[in-house]
Amino acid sequence: MFDTMTFTKILGALCGSLLIFLLGNWASELIYHGGEGGHGKGEHKQAYVIEVEGASETEEVAEEEVDFMAILASADAGKGEKVFSKCKACHKLEDGANATGPHLYGIVGRTISAVDGFGYSGALVTQADAWSPEALNGFLENPKGWAPGTKMSFAGLRKISDRANLIAYLQTIGG
Repeated sequence: MFDTMTFTKILGALCGSLLIFLLGNWASELIYHGGEGGHGKGEHKQAYVIEVEGASETEEVAEEEVDFMAILASADAGKGEKVFSKCKACHKLEDGANATGPHLYGIVGRTISAVDGFGYSGALVTQADAWSPEALNGFLENPKGWAPGTKMSFAGLRKISDRANLIAYLQTIGG
């Protein structure tokens, strides 16, 4: 068992460590965040400005329009099979084999909410009549943005090439 002197040494070491930790935190705030004002507090001046000819601060850069069908035409179904690995936790490819999500057998061109025995959210039906490549592209990019209220909890595929490859792969499954 511990005697009183050993217990006092341990308690003193813990208190000393806590003091060093707190003083270190205070010193880092002082050094890295500018003292009393702190980071983001008070007024700060811009150190330098780079002038760009023909641009203003309020001018927004327009997003470049991309022709999805042109990208889909050159998509690689083999790469799409790899992208499908993100989907197979909730979807199956066999006809009639529903999981958390409906089966994806013959999905491209299929009527939305057409799988018997699966409870769809009403949000999908209002967006399109069928799962066209364009509809799938929009849904796969941002499911909750494309169909607000959908049950699908997947965040989406940000890369247009991943979506095109996945849709090209799904076109080869049962259709």
